[in-house]
Parts: sequence; C-alpha cells; structure tokens
Amino acid sequence: MQASNGPGAGLSPSETAVFLLGKIRQGNDYARLRKQRFRRSASVIRVATLALSAASTVILGLQNLNTWAGLAFALVALGTLLGAVEPFFNWRSRWVLMEETQYRFQRLADDLEYLLASTAVDELTHDHLREIFDRYQTVWDDLSRVWLEHRREPAPSAGA
Repeated sequence: MQASNGPGAGLSPSETAVFLLGKIRQGNDYARLRKQRFRRSASVIRVATLALSAASTVILGLQNLNTWAGLAFALVALGTLLGAVEPFFNWRSRWVLMEETQYRFQRLADDLEYLLASTAVDELTHDHLREIFDRYQTVWDDLSRVWLEHRREPAPSAGA
C-alpha cells in the first residue's frame, strides 16, 4: 500500500483495515503525548504551590527576621499566583481528557484487531470497517467538543 492511498482510493477491505488501524494508533499516540505533558504540568503546578506554601509558612514562623519575613511574603504571593494560574490552564482536566481519549483509541484498536483476527480475509467487508471508522471519528469529535467547551469556559476569578 502506498502512502498516497487513502479511503476511497480503491483499497481492499484488508488494506482499509490496516490503514484505519494506523490512523487509530496515531490518534492514540497523540492522546498519550498530550496526556503526559498535561499530567507533568499539573503535577509541577501542584508541587510548586505546595512547596511555596510550606516554605512561606515555615519562614513566617521564624520571628524577628525581616529578611525572612519578606521572603515568606514573596513566596506566598508566588503561591497565590500559581494557584490562580493552574485553574486557567486546567492541566488536570486536560490530562484526564487525554487519558479517556487514549483509552477509547486503545479500545478501538483492540476491537479492530479482534475483527481482523476473527474474520476471514475474503469475508471482511468495508461495511465491517465502517462501524470502526465511525467510532474513530466519534472519538475525535468528542475530544474536539470537550476541548472547545473547556476553552469557552470563562477564566476563573482570582478570588475563586
């Protein structure tokens, strides 16, 4: 199969299945990479917020040290800033969204692999594959819809 072939280019059902499985795996790779980045970002923000809050509390406990008190207040301000930035970027929600998307792509790949393993080559039809392709499109549609819903949400206020 040549890279220039695509759906509707006269591929056999077996070639179409291989093509579709490749697309599903690309989607899964996309979701996995984004999930890792979002999980890392969510974790860094959480740990940094915790570290700044803890450090500022300890430093504020050291009395009669104006330098330390000033540093503590700066750390509190940074912790507050991170606390305000995290909901804006919503890393955890993005991470969970990619986790779900990756699961759905993996399930789809498993279903397609089972279909290929359980159906004789001469019995495999484009109709069998259409249902898998429709589900593939639904995964992308759902991902795009939820992503846009999250982006359309108003930015949280600093006091919230």
